[in-house]
Amino acid sequence: MTDWIEIALSVDGEAAEAIVEVLNRYGHQGVSIEQEGIMPESWDDGTPPPVERLTVRAYIPADDRADEAKQQLEMALSAMSLMYPMPRPVYKIVHEEDWAEAWKVHYHPVRIGKRLLIRPLWVETEPQPGEIVIALDPGMAFGTGTHPTTQLCLLALEDHVKPGIQALDLGCGSGILGIAAIKLGAGHVLGLDIDPMAARVTYENALQNGVAESITAQEGSLETVLTSARRFDLAIVNILARVIIAMCGQGLGQVVRPGGTAIFSGLIQEQVDEVEAALRSTGLEPYARRFEGDWAVIETRRPIE
Repeated sequence: MTDWIEIALSVDGEAAEAIVEVLNRYGHQGVSIEQEGIMPESWDDGTPPPVERLTVRAYIPADDRADEAKQQLEMALSAMSLMYPMPRPVYKIVHEEDWAEAWKVHYHPVRIGKRLLIRPLWVETEPQPGEIVIALDPGMAFGTGTHPTTQLCLLALEDHVKPGIQALDLGCGSGILGIAAIKLGAGHVLGLDIDPMAARVTYENALQNGVAESITAQEGSLETVLTSARRFDLAIVNILARVIIAMCGQGLGQVVRPGGTAIFSGLIQEQVDEVEAALRSTGLEPYARRFEGDWAVIETRRPIE
């Protein structure tokens, strides 16, 4: 039976993306990002509090390669600290029987926007009148709604989802955004992720929320959509800036029908101008931005031809 080493770093928003990229080299089943200081059933007015600190976590096997992995990680952080202050990682042993549950203590219900209540599947919460409840078991590092970019996407969805629309969730993770779109009134969501486990988790969460008949979750990428020639009223892309820019060179704008809308996140503020330039090159028209701390969402439309 394998034990695991939890690697945790407390960072500000500017350092988070760089830390995630480093931890992705070593972490098993990806990396989780949690906003610090979120309390159960948070935010009386539905407005996210300012993002001050984030905790980034990854897990590696506690085997004979662990010391080497830790040394390489610390060398990478040391090199990065020449450009920006980096925290020291905190290590903790997690036993095999506790590993799948270890991160759950950090996940609490949160209220977002005017109507959305995101809760862990294992926590019962009394919704307020008119609230839309999304119950998730995201698995390791598949998205809980605590990350600012997810919160910004959810706020944007409240404004953009119209009854019966066809939506694409590209990089669906836990399925939280697709499920929210359906519960806000979308007719159907295609959820794609290059990780087959994410597609499975999305389907299971859709089933738990009673919307599985309205969400198609599968392993896939931008190429999957372009090959099928499908077009969507709304696209949601919560990935990384460099991935979005690369997709623009592959025809990303073509997945949105003329007159449709697309939401892009996973960005920090200093990346917005570069990403918007790439989005324009693919036929999309950026027209609005949302910010939470260092993080950003870009809202775009495809002009009617």
